Amino acid sequence: MQKVTIEDIGGELIKDTDVYTLKDNRLLTQMVLSSTLLRAGKNTTGHRHVGQEEVYYFIDGEGTMEVDHRVFPINAGDVVLIQDGEFHKVYNTGHLGLNFICVFNGKRSH
Repeated sequence: MQKVTIEDIGGELIKDTDVYTLKDNRLLTQMVLSSTLLRAGKNTTGHRHVGQEEVYYFIDGEGTMEVDHRVFPINAGDVVLIQDGEFHKVYNTGHLGLNFICVFNGKRSH
């Protein structure tokens, strides 16, 4: 058992670039808890996972998300469920960082 907070999910730093800071907590054997700080005006690369579902929870900031050619606004408090194989990409349209948590089954595949 491990208790974490939205501000610090524990785990290890995976990537820290001018686009985003990515951290993964891999304590569980079936799921990964990941946090992302997407910098202002930036976007994720966009990808899909075959055999993997994801849940995105947006903590603060504003932007848009694309899921299989559907683009919609996202804000703090929004939760997006991504089904197996759906393409997804996050855009930070704000002037501050966009923070979100992602939970996915299996291992990181990108």
